[in-house]
Amino acid sequence: MNIAGKLQHQLETVFVGQPWYGTPISTIVTEGSWMAAFNKPHGSVHSIAHIVLHMTTWTEETISRLKGNEAQLPQRGDWPEPGEASEQNWQQLVIDLDEANSNLIKTLQAFPDEKWNDLINDKRNMGEPVTTYKDLVCGLIEHQVYHAGQIALLNRINHAY
Repeated sequence: MNIAGKLQHQLETVFVGQPWYGTPISTIVTEGSWMAAFNKPHGSVHSIAHIVLHMTTWTEETISRLKGNEAQLPQRGDWPEPGEASEQNWQQLVIDLDEANSNLIKTLQAFPDEKWNDLINDKRNMGEPVTTYKDLVCGLIEHQVYHAGQIALLNRINHAY
């Protein structure tokens, strides 16, 4: 299996498969109600909806970097506001995350195998890129799992009320 295939397998495993840590991200994200998705229990800084949108924006930024664009904060911002608390908006946030992951998989499949160990286009650190394309995608997968853990905890807190 080539690098793109391995990264795709890892991404699909954590999102919809059977990751070794337990529940896949797609299930964790949709376990609670839409009302709970916008709740900020105990003065939390972020709601589930906010975290899901953050995950989406960083997936979009990763796609941009894989296409050779210069590294930057996501186009919509690091922590954009998720908007109105409504069932329709929540469903759209979930769809957007799924679509971003589908687009990432398409980008992985089209990425030239010989470029995975090249440094990304990153001028932020005094002009010296510090990560490869392969490590960029691995980092995004870790990022998504980390935030899925936060969502799982918020789901438990929201369920307690």
